[in-house]
Amino acid sequence: MELPMLENCKTARERWGGTHQMIDRWLGQRQETLVRYFDISSDTAADQQSTLLQSFCESLMDYVSAGHFEIYEQLVREAREFDDGGIELARTLYPRVEATTQVIVDFNDKYDTRDHTNQHVSDLPADLSKLGEAMTERFEMEDQMIERLHNIHKEQVA
Repeated sequence: MELPMLENCKTARERWGGTHQMIDRWLGQRQETLVRYFDISSDTAADQQSTLLQSFCESLMDYVSAGHFEIYEQLVREAREFDDGGIELARTLYPRVEATTQVIVDFNDKYDTRDHTNQHVSDLPADLSKLGEAMTERFEMEDQMIERLHNIHKEQVA
């Protein structure tokens, strides 16, 4: 799973990088979050894993927050301005993105501190797998939103 997720992230940055500074920054956060995900997915010592998990949770929550409170608002604003059907896509995808948000928040709440990590360390492999699936789904939907709600208007927005 590691290579396709990182490759898709790189591809997204190549396709959409430079079109909007906010999106560029956010896609950079996505890549940083993925790198941290793969760091904790690899075999590491328990004491190091707890530190990596806390760092990953912070990065993941920053990424998700930026999406919800900056990027999605901008994309929906553009969809409304251009009124070319993009708002329907947003209405379709947003509830599905919200479902992945719940998986992410649940993971964060379970592993965001050393004590939490120690309590749930036996659940970590299964939780990482579930989280990885949610992240993959989320990134695909976000890419669709960027493509449909921003890129088709980038010339007009710039």
